[in-house]
Amino acid sequence: MRQVLEVAGAVCLLVGAALALSAGVGLVRFGTTLERMHAGTKPQVLGVLVVLFAMWLRRPTWASAGPLLLVGLSQVITVSVAAYMVARAAYLRESPSDDTSLPSDEPSDEPSDEPPDGPSDESRADD
Repeated sequence: MRQVLEVAGAVCLLVGAALALSAGVGLVRFGTTLERMHAGTKPQVLGVLVVLFAMWLRRPTWASAGPLLLVGLSQVITVSVAAYMVARAAYLRESPSDDTSLPSDEPSDEPSDEPPDGPSDESRADD
């Protein structure tokens, strides 16, 4: 019986890790805020819950179930609230197009708003 629980725990741990990895990949691959919000919440929470279940399978007692249930419940609540706040902020921004794409690694020809590295001409004039 113990070996069955060990194998089930290992499988749950791998499934939870795969779900967490898919959440991370979704955050990078999806283009809009709402798509990223979905990718960052759904598989991530399910992955954490499956990992917590794997931890309980490792030591299936009521003493270990209490803290694991508390962690799982707080994860579900906090991710739900965070996703709501991100969705609300994206909605209130009232942007017709979502401009939250990741910056490219290639340098652009457009002038940048950022100051160049090093001291500016204005700071040298004050000296």
